[in-house]
Amino acid sequence: MKCKTMAGLVLALFFSEAHAFDPFVVKDIRIEGIQRTEAGTVFSYMPVKVGDIMTDDKATAAVKALYGTGFFKDVRLQADKDVLVVIIEERPAIAQIDIVGNREFETDVLKKGLREIGLAEGRIYDRAMLDKSDQELKRQYLTRGHYAVVVTTTVTPLDRNRVAVTFNIVEGDSAKIRQINIIGNKVFKEKELLEQFELRTPGLLTWYTKNDQYSKQKLSADLEKLRSYYLNRGYLEFNVDSTQVSITPDKQDIYITINVSEGDKFTVSDVKLAGQMLLPEADLRKLVKLKAGDVFSREKLTDSTKAIGDRLGNDGYAFANANASPEIDKQKRQVAFTIYIDPGRKVYVRRINISGNARSRDEVVRRQVRQMEGGWYDAAKIQLSKQRLDRLQYFSDVGVETPAVPGTSDQVDVNFTVTERPTGAVTVGAGFSSSEKLVLTGSISQQNIFGSGNNVVAQLNSGRINKVAALSFTDPFWTVDGISRGFDIYKRNSDPALLGIGDYRTSTIGGGVRFGVPVTETDTVNYGLGVEHTAVETASDSPQRFLDFVDEFGANSTAVIGTITWSRDSRDSAFYPTSGSVQRFATEIAMPGEKLEYYKLEYQHQKYFPITKDYTLALSGDIGYGNGYGGKSLPFFKNYYAGGTNSVRGFETSTLGPRDTNGDILGGNFKLLGNAEFYVPMPGLGTDKSVRLSAFFDVGNVYGVGENFTFGSLRKSVGVGVTWFSPVGPMKISFGVPLNSQPDDRIQHFQFLLGQIF
Repeated sequence: MKCKTMAGLVLALFFSEAHAFDPFVVKDIRIEGIQRTEAGTVFSYMPVKVGDIMTDDKATAAVKALYGTGFFKDVRLQADKDVLVVIIEERPAIAQIDIVGNREFETDVLKKGLREIGLAEGRIYDRAMLDKSDQELKRQYLTRGHYAVVVTTTVTPLDRNRVAVTFNIVEGDSAKIRQINIIGNKVFKEKELLEQFELRTPGLLTWYTKNDQYSKQKLSADLEKLRSYYLNRGYLEFNVDSTQVSITPDKQDIYITINVSEGDKFTVSDVKLAGQMLLPEADLRKLVKLKAGDVFSREKLTDSTKAIGDRLGNDGYAFANANASPEIDKQKRQVAFTIYIDPGRKVYVRRINISGNARSRDEVVRRQVRQMEGGWYDAAKIQLSKQRLDRLQYFSDVGVETPAVPGTSDQVDVNFTVTERPTGAVTVGAGFSSSEKLVLTGSISQQNIFGSGNNVVAQLNSGRINKVAALSFTDPFWTVDGISRGFDIYKRNSDPALLGIGDYRTSTIGGGVRFGVPVTETDTVNYGLGVEHTAVETASDSPQRFLDFVDEFGANSTAVIGTITWSRDSRDSAFYPTSGSVQRFATEIAMPGEKLEYYKLEYQHQKYFPITKDYTLALSGDIGYGNGYGGKSLPFFKNYYAGGTNSVRGFETSTLGPRDTNGDILGGNFKLLGNAEFYVPMPGLGTDKSVRLSAFFDVGNVYGVGENFTFGSLRKSVGVGVTWFSPVGPMKISFGVPLNSQPDDRIQHFQFLLGQIF
């Protein structure tokens, strides 16, 4: 059979009948023109196989199929006797993509955006894709306010049918919001309203927060904040009439104008309850925060309906609704509400699903869950389960959803989604002063070793002051009902004289076992018993009371020490607490019959008050007292000390309290510490919960035996701090300024701690 051209793409699709040929049986298929594409790839897309009868229709289908892959620029079919010849011209491949001139974005970020729309190294070059790529790059720059950005694309042919694509970007300056105007406001000043906005004109920190760059999403959020501001103050008919955003011809300045109608201020005339209440009306009315005579507040109304729905949810009504219907009297400027309650059907939980725990074992998560599978839905238990998971400190975020089971009306699943965070910590503490320069401490801990929930801490410290080798292990669920068991072994050499404390050194070796018994969901009692041997070394210039103690009880002593600790933790999260409290009462007693007979009592209380969704006030107190019994005194190496990161910041670590005539620090048997700290999100980090900024006020001191306590003797300091749950453990940085330091006090403004934060 004579060699004959059968079809090209366009002619094959639209004029194939003009190129008719005699059908033949395909004995072989030969591929010509391929450079990068494997012949097998072409065969896989061909609708014609060896042995088929070749016709015009099959030729058309074959050309269409190969063009449809997008790999080829031209496809022709020929017949050489009984052999079908497929002649292909491949599209070029993209060998490399270069982005030049970008400073606002990392190159990898821009390439990722291009990859998502189909342009990437190794893919087939498509001219039409370049226009999409230009638009994608411009879109990313527009999100940063670069409205004058110019993108120029260059395509350079390379060998082996490849091309290099280069994007040359001229970013230009980002446009700034020069003015935000609110028109129509009469009740509130424009300055007061603009304080609610995230968007703002250029200021001191806007170079970092980027809030002076226009964003449609941020503007929408700000308008909702504006609406809430009015609605929560009684302006029921408030409305945003229009919004205009204009940019100057040079694309450098943006002006935003917001037109509003305030309306009248409304008060509440009545609040009624209706529908299927299930509970006594008096109980439900206690949940309603909006009362007759109050100024209308959308926030209080929403909180009321939510509280009613949550209360019914505690009894199994997962889909309970409480909807408020208003009756507006414009003449009297009053509004009455009827809250219609629809509990829906009582539902039970089919399954509890856990996701996101790639490292933590499923049982580690499930044993914290108080809602049971097969039981009636209980919103309070589900919320408690979420709080317990938050308090583990294994997860940076815990989410819970309760979707209905498809095809049922009385079942839900409870889906917990956790985001794991590093639970190992390299603990480092550092302090800086003109006298001690740099003091370091350190340890390695793993709170969730191998995902088992067990806690292991290995501490090795070779610092000048403390040399420690310690190993602790805790199994928080030694029994299925939550009794914990732990072991401690340690050897500690201490030289407090390097901190300016009275000259002495101790060498201690000890070990013990402890058990924790949960009493309620928030209360735990811990019992411990250990043995501790201490060797004390004094010097001729040691404080006299230290020398007297060694003369009376000797330089070596062994004590059997019992501890009982009660703790209550009702915080909503140990990682990012905003409400609740944590309390701890601890006793330490050296059992009678040994050289040392003493006791120590300590109470700590920290409470969190949510001021707003993002702002939290924390108040804490710490009081401790120790003494001997049986005619003996408290060992001086068991004294309390104050000053430093975890007590009164702005003063050097352990430098507050009694001193001898030589100025050596002695420590005391009574301590009193207090703290107020106001936490705010770190500017520029949005919803990131790992970092918080705070302003603090610290107060406290330590007192010795026979010293009189006076409020005037308490040291006080103020300052700012940053708390960061870093990948290597919690970090606390503070800058403190003492308010009433005395001449002998040692000041240390900057302090740093990387490790466990109480």
